[in-house]
Amino acid sequence: MTRHALAWTAVLAACAALIAAGVPAAEKEEGFAPLFNGRDLAGWTGDTKGYTMENGLLVCQEKSSGCIYTEKEYSDFHLKFEFRLAPGANNGVGIRAPGKGTAAYTGIELQILDDTSPKYADIKPYQFHGSVYGVVPAKPGHLKKVGEWNAEEVIARQGRIQVILNGTTIVDADVWKIDPNQTIDGRPHPGLHNKKGHIGLLGHGTRVEFRNVRIKELGNDAP
Repeated sequence: MTRHALAWTAVLAACAALIAAGVPAAEKEEGFAPLFNGRDLAGWTGDTKGYTMENGLLVCQEKSSGCIYTEKEYSDFHLKFEFRLAPGANNGVGIRAPGKGTAAYTGIELQILDDTSPKYADIKPYQFHGSVYGVVPAKPGHLKKVGEWNAEEVIARQGRIQVILNGTTIVDADVWKIDPNQTIDGRPHPGLHNKKGHIGLLGHGTRVEFRNVRIKELGNDAP
């Protein structure tokens, strides 16, 4: 085998390793790191029985109402992931959460919801997909059809939280400017101003699939 062929083989092997971990090579080059290895829940704690790996996908099983959290804490970050909803599915992304209690209140929960389902016809604006639950309503109407993959980004920089769904910004708010005792759901949110915490996936008894979950930590000099 020539030196050129050996080098090309090494490149292909490196790309294959990234794909196996569920992270496109381009994202790795941008400084993103995978939060799942594509095989098991190493690096996560919580209800690890309610979440399983299936063919490289992370799956919240039906009837699982538990939560899993990263062992590591994050402050400012850029999170990217893809998800696929079953009909009527309900889940959430916890950020800056302490890993105990209800993340929507002890930290921040970003809603994951098939808000097109008839069973959610009467939900409040702050319950639509992507909303900072109970605090900031998201712009509805940007989910893909049930059964299709959605791409979502969460950018947390100090108090500013941005949620981008399939290329459209559906939330952009500074939650540190919101009184945690004067939120629109009428409930106290003592974790709303947390500066760091765990990232969580918050099950609500329905099947949701995740893939390509990756994160980049943002320093004070981040653009």
